[in-house]
Amino acid sequence: MATGETGFDDVSFDLVSVQYHSLKAGHDYGQYVRDAENAGMDDVAAFFRDVMEQDSSRAARCHDFLKQITS
Repeated sequence: MATGETGFDDVSFDLVSVQYHSLKAGHDYGQYVRDAENAGMDDVAAFFRDVMEQDSSRAARCHDFLKQITS
């Protein structure tokens, strides 16, 4: 595998990056859900929950790929 400027192979770095950003976004979406609920916008809150679940799934897939790469 090609090694990037970080000393890690590019694919591992990319997966870690996507995983981090998915987890970070998921954390932020919790506030968005609360904001929508506080505004009485349950449909918007449900949308944010869906987006949060998608990011959680994306982070889990990255984790699985990283386990494959490092084993």
